[in-house]
Amino acid sequence: MKVLLDIKDEKVPFVMEVLKNFKFVKAEPLTEKEEIIEDIKQGVKEVNQIRGGKLKGIPAREVLNEI
Repeated sequence: MKVLLDIKDEKVPFVMEVLKNFKFVKAEPLTEKEEIIEDIKQGVKEVNQIRGGKLKGIPAREVLNEI
């Protein structure tokens, strides 16, 4: 199974060191391209959940007004 973690930049070395100590865990940082792909996958998943009624969407106007 794969798990995607979102870790603060300053904590990455510590977390990576901890994960490397587990023989059953293979930990590799994602490349920038892989991060973008994972972000897109997460976005598609959220859109599908909104369409399925599992999440509440935010109107685009509301998002633009916050900017």
